[in-house]
Amino acid sequence: MTQANREIPERTPLFHALQSGRYDRRSDIQDIERITGRKLLVYFAKPHAGIDHQDVAAFGDLLHGVNKQPIDLLLQSPGGDIDIAEKLVNLIVSRSSEFRVIVAESAKSAATLMALASDEIVMGDTSELGPIDPQVTVTTAQGEMIARPASSFLDGLELIKRQVDKSGELSPVYFPLLATLDPALLDYCEKAIERSQRFAEKWLLRSQCKLEDKAREISKKLADTKEYLSHGAMIDHKAAKELGLKVKFYPHEDELSQRIWRLYCKYEIASTTSGVGKMFESAIVSLSI
Repeated sequence: MTQANREIPERTPLFHALQSGRYDRRSDIQDIERITGRKLLVYFAKPHAGIDHQDVAAFGDLLHGVNKQPIDLLLQSPGGDIDIAEKLVNLIVSRSSEFRVIVAESAKSAATLMALASDEIVMGDTSELGPIDPQVTVTTAQGEMIARPASSFLDGLELIKRQVDKSGELSPVYFPLLATLDPALLDYCEKAIERSQRFAEKWLLRSQCKLEDKAREISKKLADTKEYLSHGAMIDHKAAKELGLKVKFYPHEDELSQRIWRLYCKYEIASTTSGVGKMFESAIVSLSI
């Protein structure tokens, strides 16, 4: 059918015009599905929009009608709630015969954990994963909410202990710091670190790594704040492979890589212009939060 006599959509003109971006992205999703032979789901989140309980219903819609078939999840996320991340993984695994995560730009923190649960991680030149050390939100003396690595609270306490062992007394300069390190917080930090590593180890054993020692080694490395001094540290496709992860790399000039990147750019523009924090889409589903 030529451009001149293309069939007119059944949708009303104004509705079609308002939703033209969505229909354009759906065509891209369908093109990618034809190349891969797999169902493509998209979870796109802006840096301020973490994984949370609202995502569960949206994923339920994305998986509507999907039953034991290969699934690709195009995942763009800064991370978020680890328990919700595992629930999303459970949903996908229960509906798929094989599960891949495609990282066009970044899947960090809890989103990296979701990638570890996949059978394979698809990455390109622009893709990055991140460390899985958990972050703890606390209130400063000025009343500001800040996120700090759970390990930093424990490391800070160890630093004070070493100073006391060395000098034989507690310097008054540490009094304000110790006032904020209550036992419950320290216990929470220890459990949060263990929770993250157990998540990684459990799902790596299911999918990408069949040896317990290797899975444990990968999970510990990813949670090591001495190895990754920043929670935002970049783990590209080469570093991910060196860790022992199952990564499929597509160079920028590859057709699939080009189509994935173009689709990612369309989500970036759409979310920026609309102010939407999260977008969930497939060939038949389109949701925004």
